[in-house]
Amino acid sequence: MYIHKCFSHRIWFKNVVLAGLACLVVIYGFAGKGHAAFEIKLNLVVSGLDRPVAVTHAGDGSDRIFITLLGGQILIFDGQQVLAQPFLDIRALVASGGERGLLSVAFHPDYGSNGLLYVDYTDLSGNTVIARYSVSADPNRADPNSAAVLLSVVQPYTNHNGGQLQFGPDGYLYIGMGDGGSGGDPQNHAQTLSDLLGKMLRIDVDGNPSYSIPADNPFISDPIAREEIWALGLRNPWRFSFDRQTGDLFIADVGQGNWEEVNVQPSHSTGGENYGWRLMEGSACYNPSANCNSGLLTLPILEYDHSLGCSITGGYRYRGVDSPGLWGVYFYADYCSGRIWGATEDAAGTWKAEELLDTGLQITAFGEDEDGEIYLADYAAGAIYRISGNPAAPAPNVDSNGGGGGGCFISITLP
Repeated sequence: MYIHKCFSHRIWFKNVVLAGLACLVVIYGFAGKGHAAFEIKLNLVVSGLDRPVAVTHAGDGSDRIFITLLGGQILIFDGQQVLAQPFLDIRALVASGGERGLLSVAFHPDYGSNGLLYVDYTDLSGNTVIARYSVSADPNRADPNSAAVLLSVVQPYTNHNGGQLQFGPDGYLYIGMGDGGSGGDPQNHAQTLSDLLGKMLRIDVDGNPSYSIPADNPFISDPIAREEIWALGLRNPWRFSFDRQTGDLFIADVGQGNWEEVNVQPSHSTGGENYGWRLMEGSACYNPSANCNSGLLTLPILEYDHSLGCSITGGYRYRGVDSPGLWGVYFYADYCSGRIWGATEDAAGTWKAEELLDTGLQITAFGEDEDGEIYLADYAAGAIYRISGNPAAPAPNVDSNGGGGGGCFISITLP
């Protein structure tokens, strides 16, 4: 017997006592008081986790989902349950709490053959570390002794560490770096090309000895700039993703005091975009307060003010098969308010967003499985949900420990 609590911004179901039964929670929602252009559901996959911050897959045909926990572990959900043994446990190396911790994992595009994976964490001194590990003889265990540090970046403050790792369609590893923290980027890291902070980095992990610089990185011939830099002017690109259909890069950048934003870099870009921080916050001047854009800055495609939240969590553009009505929708959310938006691009290239759900969840991350289905992580309850449209194929029926079973069904409809 256990007690399961399901809550939204307006509704709290509590003391639902289940005698040995599994519980599938599905949250339905619409935008405002009228129906949105499309409807989504959140299907509970697993709960009871300790501070999940990233969800991904290995691309090896196993259909496993890898869940990163802030404290320093990576778990495996095999479709039925979360395995008891962590895939990787580096808690002894990680300073966690607040914005520090083990922040993401990315699997090499050839992981199925080479078994290499990469993690981004803050070490015991609070600095960012990008390290490579290898899978062990057990496919459900990484070898903790295989660690090789590729890159270490000093962090002057405890916040704005970025933390997302993603392999692009070009096979290179992209690393999101925050501006180093404090408030207002006091050292102007994001606009300083000799500094890795406040940037999107791009490296070739197949280079020697640890990595090399792609020959077409935009600042490779600049004697002042760090060659790893792919784009600049970012405050805290906590979560970014590639559209698996087009190769476009979506960067959600956490704002300062007024605006949250989403930037898009098209797949044909040669890099070097300046996304504006600290000159601009969203599409508004920040420092200086006027005449901040000479015309060389790349403005966001989407933004919202702090009446709707305070910290954006970037997601993915839906390219799955179970919910064809969601094809091409870019999902993102706000960590503070729990609101979820879906954005679409019209024929003129203009992006428009609709609020789809007001959940009350603390959404730290979105992720994809191998088929392109999208998941999200709720930090507060330690839960992972799968997003689906309506109608859609049914989600797995799982309990709070991820085990299969029959049992109750709780449906929450938000007005």
